[in-house]
Amino acid sequence: MRLDLRLIAEMVEPGARVLDIGCGDGALIEHLTREKGADARGIEIDMAEATEAVAAGLPVIHGDADADLAFYPDDAFDYVVLSRTLQAVERPREVLRQMLRIGRHAIVSFPNFGHWQLRWKLLTSGRMPDNETWDRKWYETPNIHPCTIRDFFDLCAREGYVVERWLAVDDKGLKSPWKRSPWLANLFGEQGLFLLRKG
Repeated sequence: MRLDLRLIAEMVEPGARVLDIGCGDGALIEHLTREKGADARGIEIDMAEATEAVAAGLPVIHGDADADLAFYPDDAFDYVVLSRTLQAVERPREVLRQMLRIGRHAIVSFPNFGHWQLRWKLLTSGRMPDNETWDRKWYETPNIHPCTIRDFFDLCAREGYVVERWLAVDDKGLKSPWKRSPWLANLFGEQGLFLLRKG
């Protein structure tokens, strides 16, 4: 299971009701159900991945976070998860608003475009950078709203969301030691991971 999914699973309480938006093949859903006794389900825009998850017996529906979250009732879940998908949705502010309407908590992970290596590649080559996390050329990427850890802190403050917990991590599984410094985390963390609630 991907690093950010393992860290997300650590944040979820046993027995919780969970909606995983952009759940892919359902790896997190399967893990939460098996290991934490969670009532976990998912929504996935890619029909092939949604079909693969359903074929594996997982409760996944085909849907679009930008359009379909409005149909869920208020407070239907304990946690609503959006892993490595925020930068690919059309309306990230609205998706976050809907997540915190239908869930008591939102857990969001995203690749940090403020990482020093990406900055360096852009500065030295003059071209859009790619790495293990940003692994497609600019003309093939689904990412339409790349952001940094500092950008996300600013958005949470602007929207009145409480950041209960946050991590900056790299793709090798090491948590960055800059817990007290979002500025340093923004520079050295390859991914951001946030646990939010409404203010």
